[in-house]
Amino acid sequence: MTLPDPGALRGVYCRQAARWDRERPKRLRIERPWIDRLVAGLSPGAAVLDLGCGSGAPIAAELARRGFALTGVDFAAPMLRIARRNVPGARLILADMRTIDLGRRFDAVLAWDSCFHLPRRDQAAMFPVFARHMAPGARLLLTTGPAAGEVGGLVGGEPVYHASLDPAHYRRLMAASGLMPLQFRRNDPQTDFRTVWLAEMLASAVQSG
Repeated sequence: MTLPDPGALRGVYCRQAARWDRERPKRLRIERPWIDRLVAGLSPGAAVLDLGCGSGAPIAAELARRGFALTGVDFAAPMLRIARRNVPGARLILADMRTIDLGRRFDAVLAWDSCFHLPRRDQAAMFPVFARHMAPGARLLLTTGPAAGEVGGLVGGEPVYHASLDPAHYRRLMAASGLMPLQFRRNDPQTDFRTVWLAEMLASAVQSG
């Protein structure tokens, strides 16, 4: 089976932005328990970074509604144009998550259904990116695949690439970046069988870095 080209992903999301937003539920459903865990203990005004924010609904919009200072990053300009309507108070940045360096640390970082579109080598390289944007004690929410491999999927009827590392590999990458896994659910039926990670940035890792 021929896999979709990872380099074609931006074009797919640009072409499918309007349909994606139209078909995406606008209220948190399967994501809510994990978003609650991500921001548990944070006060309104805490800084949250959403990597691969897409059209901003429902996740970024819900975080903004709760009073968090939301920064969203996405590489598809049409998605961000829609996100500006869905999350008017957010700071939205057109950029590739693999190359960002925003020069600040956040109280929570998430990459829900975004990082798993990257080739495996690029996914591994994301962990230092996560770490340099996380304050001591900040939490990371991440969806991955359940096992090492590459598969194809569909967005608006167009093929898209997905990849995953082995869970043990993700754990090693987290440890190397100062992240401690708090929760891990492989093929979680409560999230339509996503594999979900929640990790926390160790204060000692930030201080030594």
